[in-house]
Amino acid sequence: MDFSRITEDLFIGTTPAATDYGCLRNLGVELVINMRFERRPAPDVHNPPLEVLWLRTIDSPLFPIPIRTLVRGAQAALGKIRSGGKVYAHCAGGRHRGVAMGAAILVAQGYTAEAAMQLIKVRRPSADPFAFYIRRRILRFSRQWEAT
Repeated sequence: MDFSRITEDLFIGTTPAATDYGCLRNLGVELVINMRFERRPAPDVHNPPLEVLWLRTIDSPLFPIPIRTLVRGAQAALGKIRSGGKVYAHCAGGRHRGVAMGAAILVAQGYTAEAAMQLIKVRRPSADPFAFYIRRRILRFSRQWEAT
């Protein structure tokens, strides 16, 4: 599993295998947000299992990530973070969809969209929050979040 700590309570990375849940649990992660369309989250065999939110999205400029999906993930993440938990957002490569969700979570915590994208890029060099179709969704999410 390839991941990066973005803040004290947010990690972004690749898809965890079932054997990686122990590592996530040791990091304090309580919520895993899966942004993959094609791959169901691996079951966590621990008792109790980590909470997993599967938000099926496609990594393509032709199918933009729905803003309501980013809102749903950000709201769930805020709930966990406010209660002291940590969040792991992922997609296949930890470059686009998981990054968009991570940026949405940061915006929901008070970061500007630009600051969120910059922080993610610095902490996870393989991330590409500036890909035109990902950046566009982050900026739109930010505008909508601020309006509510």
